[in-house]
Amino acid sequence: MNKKWYEEAVFYHMYPIGMTGAPRENREQETVHRFKLLMEWLPHIAEIGCTAVYIGPLFESSTHGYDTKDYKLVDRRLGDNEDFRCFVEKAHRLGIRIVVDGVFNHTGREFFAFRDIQEKREGSPYKNWYKGINFGGNNPYNDGFSYEAWRNCFELVNLNPWEPEVREYLLGVIDFWIETFDIDGIRLDCADCLEFTFMEEMRRRTQEKKEDFWLMGEVIHGDYSRYIGDGQHLLHSVTNYELHKGLYSGHNDHNYFEIAHTIRREFDENGGIYRGMKLYSFVDNHDVDRIASKLTVKAHLHPVYTLLYTLPGIPSVYYGSEWGITGKKEGPDDGPLRPAVDLGKALEENRDSRILEWVRTLGRIHKEHPCLALGQYRELVLTNRQYAFSRTWEGDLLIAAVNNDEKEAPVRIPVPDGGRRYQNAVTKEEIPVENGSLGITVEAAGSVLITWLAGE
Repeated sequence: MNKKWYEEAVFYHMYPIGMTGAPRENREQETVHRFKLLMEWLPHIAEIGCTAVYIGPLFESSTHGYDTKDYKLVDRRLGDNEDFRCFVEKAHRLGIRIVVDGVFNHTGREFFAFRDIQEKREGSPYKNWYKGINFGGNNPYNDGFSYEAWRNCFELVNLNPWEPEVREYLLGVIDFWIETFDIDGIRLDCADCLEFTFMEEMRRRTQEKKEDFWLMGEVIHGDYSRYIGDGQHLLHSVTNYELHKGLYSGHNDHNYFEIAHTIRREFDENGGIYRGMKLYSFVDNHDVDRIASKLTVKAHLHPVYTLLYTLPGIPSVYYGSEWGITGKKEGPDDGPLRPAVDLGKALEENRDSRILEWVRTLGRIHKEHPCLALGQYRELVLTNRQYAFSRTWEGDLLIAAVNNDEKEAPVRIPVPDGGRRYQNAVTKEEIPVENGSLGITVEAAGSVLITWLAGE
């Protein structure tokens, strides 16, 4: 089997404008070299077992990063192109792949093509680059023409993907980032707003440039298989928002049936609608409340992360959440989700963090057991408060058991009667088989990982 790096990856998600404390508005002329702060995170990322970074947005922009001013410049609030090239080089030396945010559905109002339309109106060669340009209308900025804005946010102007020059320009941008920085993939912002033929062209173009280049789309609602289905040459993966919802609400409601139903629906070998696909799993990101703020019982961070790493999917950790950073949206303000973090100080303050140590352990277990990335899923035990399942692949097995109860719970897990012996994957303590099952005790808000006894 020809495995690709992204099939077995564990991602770390960095929102650089927030985590470096950069100004939320890009109004200064000078370049500030904050990539030195971002590079300090790379050894920590490798140490907790992450093998890839999703970082972005990085394009030069006006405010939050998604209102692009220049696609071929790194945002001056973070540094310059040479700073980012060094960042990628260091990451690669540590065995970490780099995936960047691709914001190709819209631009900001300061992008050169929009500025040209403002200046030359009907005479602009770029008047067809955007959707809905109407020189007989107006907009909230009083430009004297109207245009289609992303979700009615008029600082974001929707590009016209049917315009051949727009497509070629954006594909050239991707070429530039691969050739200049040697990036390993792109996360497509608002992939559900992009044209499918454009994504097909992108897949062909990037694969010619770099055979194992990874394309992942942000898709919140709808049928994920439209983007990565069999026989299609679109994206390799999309965000699994359906599982994200179940991971926190299944704990808040003491209802593991919700999570198990989601997994059956998505990945069951006999009818799962996404079986064989590798979706991008997460418990929080730069757009949703931090998982530590979503959980009613903060101790549930332990089983939540166990499920993130052991259920089917490509797991991703959002910066700081590995030690339980909190943050909730305040109306339209995403700032609380994207705080500045002094890494050295944070690691010192959280050196005894139970959840940080568990994420570190899960990173090691994920690397040691390829079945977690590639294996078949099988449900073994399911109640409202306890849940156990196995992942198997080519002679590798891992069983995960989780408990969302306020007290420890005895769990009996059926296993094949094949004479194999089992052990706790973390402590290496043997777990005897009695009458075709394993008898374990899972602590309150805890989990147990089981594998075959070494040498069996």
